[in-house]
Amino acid sequence: MIALFSVVFTAGLYWAAKWCYKHQPKVYLSPLLTVPLFVVVFLLWTHISYESYNAGAKWLTHMLEPATVAFAIPLYKYLNILKKHAAEIIVSVLSGSVAAIISSMIIAQVLHLNTQIVNSLIPRSITTPIAMGLSASIGGIPAVTAVFVIITGLLGTIIGPVLIRVLCIENEIARGALLGTAAHGAGTAKAFEFGSITGTISSLSMIIAALITLCVAPWVISMLLTLF
Repeated sequence: MIALFSVVFTAGLYWAAKWCYKHQPKVYLSPLLTVPLFVVVFLLWTHISYESYNAGAKWLTHMLEPATVAFAIPLYKYLNILKKHAAEIIVSVLSGSVAAIISSMIIAQVLHLNTQIVNSLIPRSITTPIAMGLSASIGGIPAVTAVFVIITGLLGTIIGPVLIRVLCIENEIARGALLGTAAHGAGTAKAFEFGSITGTISSLSMIIAALITLCVAPWVISMLLTLF
């Protein structure tokens, strides 16, 4: 019964938050922030365990994986633009992905985090389902990684538009690469607010960032561990 309720409750909270954000597009009303907060408060108030609640809500998490496939539609629509700017996109995303891994390692060293938390922090800049899988494979805690991913996405949707405005970034390719690489799915949702081309580039950047991180993360981690 709790499992069924958790699905309906979470979905209802999301649609309510989405409606509020649509009418008042403020960062503090983002569903990415408000829904988890409401769920946490609800669980604390009702004394329902996370395991019981997640028994149903986990199916919503599993839907992230097939939902990612939907990004193929705008990718196909703007295929010519993607081909034209392929080199710039790949170089930008590669640089951003490596920078994200290195910065995570630096943050971990400064805060003296243990190895398991470090490995949970490394995939913070890629989309949730892939980040959780990578976290598990390198010895991290997937649930903790999901929290880091959400925090990164939120910060990216806040800082990204500010950087775009301050630096006067008018190029849609640059905007999309910035938001998709730095803030994955949340950044891509924000990128579509700038325009369909920006959103498409962001979705492609998000996918490339995930692939690059999967390939280079174990190598970069082993190299950096020898340095620190």
